[in-house]
Amino acid sequence: MVPYETLLLHRAGAVVTVTLNRPERHNALSSQLLEELSAAMTAVRDDPDVRAVVLTGAGTSFCAGLDLRELGSTGDNMRKVGPFAGLTGPWPAVGKPVIGAANGPAATGGLELALHCDLLIAAEGAAFADTHARVGVLPGWGLTYLLPQAVGVRRAREMSLTGRMMPAAEAHAWGLVNHVVPADELLARARALAAEMAEVAPEMAAELLDLYRETTSTTVTDAIAIEARRSAAWADAHFRPELVGARSDGIIARGRTQA
Repeated sequence: MVPYETLLLHRAGAVVTVTLNRPERHNALSSQLLEELSAAMTAVRDDPDVRAVVLTGAGTSFCAGLDLRELGSTGDNMRKVGPFAGLTGPWPAVGKPVIGAANGPAATGGLELALHCDLLIAAEGAAFADTHARVGVLPGWGLTYLLPQAVGVRRAREMSLTGRMMPAAEAHAWGLVNHVVPADELLARARALAAEMAEVAPEMAAELLDLYRETTSTTVTDAIAIEARRSAAWADAHFRPELVGARSDGIIARGRTQA
């Protein structure tokens, strides 16, 4: 498979594991990582021998969201997000099951990656937070539709307006996570589930996933379009890269006390 600088790819049979590989930055989403993730998922989509995908993170974090260092300097990585890049998610639809394996905290854009997975398994030490409001940006990958769909609208509002870091067990109780497992069992469990799903005929799996999307397509398409428009307008009017650095230390410190 094509080598990437910010991703690791592992293939076993019909299952590909995609690992976000910026552990020194808690797998934060740089411009390069966003580009490579989209390219890797496109390659997975186009490979008929791949039938399921596992998405996880290297090190102790799943994904910390947009890289605040880049966001606070050039803001280029924000331009790779849906409303600016013409995308409706962090990767193109692949027509194959994507299983999120959250090995650690998933915050903001990292939470959105998790929400775009077809199902989600979490290590016992994982945690989830939406800190868009505290960073000073609006979501652009459909979080305001996908998060209420997973946990209910009132709980979604609570997550977004508090930015609280939610432990894996609570995320499971709220319906955000399918299963919580010990950290040393996470990848094996995710890959086993992916292998089980890979047994389904690929055309059947693709049709079924498309059907799940189509039954809510009008609503989700409208929701993402609204969110994309509002997110872009807010960024144009209010986003200032120099403010991100002033906020980031407080957000990180707050998350550490809650995880």
